Amino acid sequence: MHSSTANQSLLLVVDSLSKEKGIDRETVFDALEQAGVRVGKTKYGHQYDIRSTVDRQTGEFRFYRHRIVVEIIDEEERPNQILLEDAVTIDPKVALGEEVIESLPPVEFNRNGAQSMRQIIFQKIRAAERERQYAEFKEKEGTIVTGVVRSTEFGNYIVDLGSAEGFLHRRQCIPNEKFQRGHRVRCAISEVSEEEKGPLIFLSRTRPQFMIELFKLEVPEIYEGTIEIKGCVRDPGSRAKIGVYTADPTIDPVGACIGMRGSRVQAVTHELGGEKVDIIPWRDDIVPYIVAAFTPAQVVKVIVDDENPQRFEVVVPDRELSIAIGRRGQNVKLVSGLCSAEIDVRTETDESERTQEKIGRFSDIFAEALNVGRR
Repeated sequence: MHSSTANQSLLLVVDSLSKEKGIDRETVFDALEQAGVRVGKTKYGHQYDIRSTVDRQTGEFRFYRHRIVVEIIDEEERPNQILLEDAVTIDPKVALGEEVIESLPPVEFNRNGAQSMRQIIFQKIRAAERERQYAEFKEKEGTIVTGVVRSTEFGNYIVDLGSAEGFLHRRQCIPNEKFQRGHRVRCAISEVSEEEKGPLIFLSRTRPQFMIELFKLEVPEIYEGTIEIKGCVRDPGSRAKIGVYTADPTIDPVGACIGMRGSRVQAVTHELGGEKVDIIPWRDDIVPYIVAAFTPAQVVKVIVDDENPQRFEVVVPDRELSIAIGRRGQNVKLVSGLCSAEIDVRTETDESERTQEKIGRFSDIFAEALNVGRR
């Protein structure tokens, strides 16, 4: 039987495990009680409904047998049933269909019992740790974490996040960046999935959310919610565009994001390996938003497709075509993503020729209709 000293030692173990593993004391007590059930069943019989409790103040184990009060015993359920006339000797107030609880003598914890208890406790604690880790990192999904590269394999990284490990796939790294073991790395948590062996935490440095979170760190007005990032698109490591907005007329959202002498945007650019960021003032009206988003290219005209309001033709000066489209179509692709629109780019010359062609075609139709020749 547990002595008073042993019971106090047990309470110290509970406190130690709770603090060390970051688990609620009640979870540890629950594990102890489950372990006590196994020890109790070994002592009194596995066919019986044996329960155990641990006194939270003294650390003392207590054991109980639970039985249902019945009028007639079912032979198959005999171990866990009791007749009413027998039950009232244990609890005079018990009635048919209720449960009667009988206190059992204390159990001596031998070596096997202690080993069994230890196994159950650590199983329960590991399960609680997994649940805690999952809840902790699921709540952080989309936010930035800093970790240390623990190992690398085929360009993929295992990152130590302190209380768990994250997985950074090579496709979620900015092109040409490489980390060595021991390097500190900042990433966004892109996804957390619950698995039997613990949460799988997927990390990313290429997703738009990573850039958004970096701006939150560098721009207090974004962190506080005074400035909103309405949209963000990236060609990781090369170029990105973000749309920013504020309802406060006294604040310039673009200037606030750029910072004094470009300090804020440069801090983000540095973290992203030199990725250039175009900061665009967001507009509720999509046409001026598209015009602004084509920075640094100049836009002469935006034509809305009559049949598809999300499709636009953007006219630019001939000399600006390569800038508007960008290398391998990068700029127009980013603008399309930022504005959630289909965008075609054409030059003023193309637009002028097309306009003249339309005029000529309509003139022919008009002349034919009036049966007159064109001059």
